[in-house]
Amino acid sequence: MAASSSPYVTLISNDGFEFIVSRDAACVAGTVKKMLDPHSSFAESISGRCTLGTINGVVLEKVCEYLYYNLKHKDEKDVPDMEIPPELCLELLMAADYLHV
Repeated sequence: MAASSSPYVTLISNDGFEFIVSRDAACVAGTVKKMLDPHSSFAESISGRCTLGTINGVVLEKVCEYLYYNLKHKDEKDVPDMEIPPELCLELLMAADYLHV
């Protein structure tokens, strides 16, 4: 099975941590969605592996949690806020901006 047709992709942090997530969840992030677009010329669209050089493993883990949380609650109203540790807030805001989520 080609990586572009796999239901899973790998997100890789700048410190080498790898997170295997569903393609649907990963594509909640606009940047990742563009990287994985089969009509793009990005290598990630073929390999199914996205290296996110500005995001460390601790932050990327929380980002992955958010991607699933967002996907799970996408059609709901009055969704409770996700728990975010205060010490990660700034880095998560920067990651969210970079990833377009």
